[in-house]
Amino acid sequence: MSMRTTERVLHTRTSDSCTIVIFGATGDLTRRKLVPALYNLRREGLLHNNITILGFARRDWSDDYFRTLLFDEGNKHSRVTMAESMWHEFAQRISYIRSTFEDVEGYQALAQQLDDIDTHSGTAGNRLFYLATPPESYEDIIRNLGAAGLANSAQGGWTRIIVEKPFGHDLASALHLNNVLHEVFDERQIYRIDHYLGKETVQNLLVLRFANGIFEPLWNRRYIDHVQITVAEQIGVEGRGGYYEQAGAIRDMVQNHMMQLLSLTAMEPPVGGASADAVRDEKVKVLRAVRPIPAHEVNRHTVRGRYTAGPGTAPAYLNETGVQPDSTTETYVAMRFEIESWRWAGVPFFLRTGKRMPVRASEISVTFRSAPLMLFQDGPMSRSAPNELSIRIQPNEGVALRFNSKVPGQANDIRPVTMNFNYVDAFGGESPEAYERLLLDAMIGDSTLFTRSDEVETSWSLINPIIEGWQMLNSPIHEYVGGSWGPDASHEFIGASGRSWRRLS
Repeated sequence: MSMRTTERVLHTRTSDSCTIVIFGATGDLTRRKLVPALYNLRREGLLHNNITILGFARRDWSDDYFRTLLFDEGNKHSRVTMAESMWHEFAQRISYIRSTFEDVEGYQALAQQLDDIDTHSGTAGNRLFYLATPPESYEDIIRNLGAAGLANSAQGGWTRIIVEKPFGHDLASALHLNNVLHEVFDERQIYRIDHYLGKETVQNLLVLRFANGIFEPLWNRRYIDHVQITVAEQIGVEGRGGYYEQAGAIRDMVQNHMMQLLSLTAMEPPVGGASADAVRDEKVKVLRAVRPIPAHEVNRHTVRGRYTAGPGTAPAYLNETGVQPDSTTETYVAMRFEIESWRWAGVPFFLRTGKRMPVRASEISVTFRSAPLMLFQDGPMSRSAPNELSIRIQPNEGVALRFNSKVPGQANDIRPVTMNFNYVDAFGGESPEAYERLLLDAMIGDSTLFTRSDEVETSWSLINPIIEGWQMLNSPIHEYVGGSWGPDASHEFIGASGRSWRRLS
């Protein structure tokens, strides 16, 4: 086999034949994300020809109505327009089962239909269950799958289950959900999904760090001053006030997405290669090394905020549908973590996330220490800035490096300049959607980008004391104008360390 052929084989990722069962198939997630992702995988030749999709939900829909709705709605959200000819062939393998999640008979009908599909469609007993439902339905679905004998395939194929976030509301509920899952499924069968890990730039973070000799030697306390992780949203709660009242910014963003980004940024090189468990072992080690914020010290290490009315017709959070008038839910949070390891001792990690920000942007920014001897401390050449490496997760995925340069001309003037790498410019076209990567990984059996039970529990063990401290101390919620960069208290919070928030655009 030639080297070129070997490379092609190594880099080809095609799913096994299987049946994908989507619980909650009538919801937005299925129509906007899952089916468009599966269609695009099929369009690119990454799905096995025998892939079959079963929708499982309580609405009284026919197969034909279900297929038509998926095409009409999915076409609005697919990154590539769905071709009717290809969709017609794709849709022949989509069907629908009407049942509530509590009805035992629905799972018996599902088991029978899965056996029929295996017999007539060549899916080899491989099953992927996707819980695209509200979290309160997870336990019923998991237990009923076990009672119906669906946790393992009688055909000798594989069985896997994907669980959407939020994974628990606090540490106790996360532990309970893990226990329920482990009563029915082995950990190797469980894929806890966080769509942030499917984004190209997040995946590229490990490549950036460990495949380039210029970054890893500098990736430590000797050369890095601090790290900022920002997830900014322009939108408000968008009619989801009822959900957001139960979550807030810390549960909605910090406990899952942002802790994932922190662990990938700070982890050690995986031992023994980039296998799923080797990567996840190192992520868990980072989270265990994070110094917990005691409940009685939360006001020193965190800031909460809530948006008021902004420009135009954007309402204040307290005027959003489903929000209680006396709400104490935060729409903005900033916090400082310290990692107690030799690599990161003394390097603060600043996290911030908020709704109704000026821009939609997610970014990891690494600020390097200034040179120990400034040759240009006096005069016009003193206007240098710290070097900065910015990893843009969304939008405009890419990497930027800021360094100092002399301005051309007779004057001795220094200004910071930026070197940009942009995915679209470098590789052309749009990056695959996160759900495309993650669904394909689950079908292949690659759990690298999915969260393990100990990682979920360790993350919650860091977040729980913060939430408890806010309640115990009745921590203030600082208001900020919608469309601004958060409350003044947040700028004062990071300013107390002699630093400032990076301004995103």
